[in-house]
Amino acid sequence: MITVTQNAVKQLHQLLDQQVSSPENKGLRLMVTKGGCAGMKYHLKLDSPSADDTIVRQESAEIYIDRSSKRYLDGCIVDYKENSSDIGFNIENPNASRNCECGSSFEPKKKSTPE
Repeated sequence: MITVTQNAVKQLHQLLDQQVSSPENKGLRLMVTKGGCAGMKYHLKLDSPSADDTIVRQESAEIYIDRSSKRYLDGCIVDYKENSSDIGFNIENPNASRNCECGSSFEPKKKSTPE
C-alpha cells in the first residue's frame, strides 16, 4: 500500500486543474525504471490509468502504478515539499537501501534468500 499525504493530494489537484483540460480520469503516474546514480530512477507524470495499473485513490486524487514498479514502491509515502532547498513531489521509500542526494533515484534493498 502507498500513502499519499495531504500536501501531495492538494498539489496534484492544483496541477490537474492548471495543466489538464479535462482532469477526469487523470492522475499522477509513479514509475520506477533502471537508471539514475543509485540504480533505479523515479518517473512522475500526469497521465491516465492503464488496465493493469494499481490505482491509489485519496480524496479523488489518483496515483497510477504499473505492475513492474509496484514491488519497488510498496509501503512508500508520496509527499509534496516546498522549502529553500527542494520543491516537488518527494518519495519516502522503505524499499531503498540508499537514495541519491537529489532524491530522484535509489538502490533497492537486496532480498534475502532462504537458507
